[in-house]
Amino acid sequence: MNRRFSPDEAETAGPAAATKSRSAMITPSYGLDFERCRLLCETADRHVTGMDHHYILVEGRDVPVFRQLESARRTVVDERDLLPGWLKAFDDPLSGFRRRIWLSLKTMPLRGWHVQQLRRIGIAAHVQEDVLVYCDSDVAFLRPFDFSVFRKDGRTRLFRRDHALREEGLDGHVQQRIWATNAGKLLGLPPSSDVGHDYITTLIAWNRRTVVDMCRHIEAVNHRHWVSAIGSARKFSECLIYGRYVDDVIHGEGHFHDAREFCNVLWYGKPMSDDEFHAFVADMSTEQVAICMQSFIGTDVARIRRLLST
Repeated sequence: MNRRFSPDEAETAGPAAATKSRSAMITPSYGLDFERCRLLCETADRHVTGMDHHYILVEGRDVPVFRQLESARRTVVDERDLLPGWLKAFDDPLSGFRRRIWLSLKTMPLRGWHVQQLRRIGIAAHVQEDVLVYCDSDVAFLRPFDFSVFRKDGRTRLFRRDHALREEGLDGHVQQRIWATNAGKLLGLPPSSDVGHDYITTLIAWNRRTVVDMCRHIEAVNHRHWVSAIGSARKFSECLIYGRYVDDVIHGEGHFHDAREFCNVLWYGKPMSDDEFHAFVADMSTEQVAICMQSFIGTDVARIRRLLST
């Protein structure tokens, strides 16, 4: 395995990073999303400025195919360089070997969407950029976008919908309240602490140094490796863990809040007709620069390419 990072690389970067803030885009992906990830890379190269590097995080067996996307400012990262060796991926016989499962004696059995979240956290200890901008591989940029929006007066932007999880009857919020509650337990917060804010969307930024400190905090509270602590429950959200750490543990230090969403996301549904797709794009607000149609919806990426060119 070609290891590109060492665990101490970010810690030994020295004070140079303080002179100029650097930003990286972080994209977890997997083999079946390769063509979607290729489209993301092409549209990011066309429209995104202020991005110093792009890291694509994949399972070891997917590394060779994703290497096609590498460039001077894009690196494919093997998850085995980010996560403990005791967390192993296997074909799952219960799914007819169609799906993957990650097993260890220190976590619950985990699926790919769980491990993608762990990769997002783990990358912070292995890179030197100050601001990490998380962008899913089923995103496509349609308009110019400058990553400088994620920094203001030396602080990092934290996406937050204030009190959104207190609203009853909204799709997904029951599940998100469970994730928020579990994040509080993980971080050692009192049971009475508020779980009202929502921090989940795509195209969000985290401060690298804060992520590293968050992992140390989780280990201190739980007396175990941060991967083991997070993976001891299967209902978690990395966005809610980070958001609650920033707001409830370090009380917003080094961050500012912003509720604008830069990506128009179709979270659920079915493949769109051409007219529905063009209406979806036309519905983008003035601050939105990208679209995201969750890959499990099943819209063919070649069709998305064609529709974007019309």
